[in-house]
Amino acid sequence: MSEKKIRITQIASGNGRKPGQQATLVGLGLNKIAKTRELVATPEVLGQVRKVAHLLKVEELA
Repeated sequence: MSEKKIRITQIASGNGRKPGQQATLVGLGLNKIAKTRELVATPEVLGQVRKVAHLLKVEELA
């Protein structure tokens, strides 16, 4: 079974956001604008992405 992957890119700063949103960005491995990570699309990761979706660009990978 192949795992679905997503590529997330931070497009906005976490500065001035609620502490929970800042911690979620760190948990996703993002800390600077334009930083990109490729992650397996587990329910946990998708929940984190949903929480800070306004700060990210999300792409599905084949």
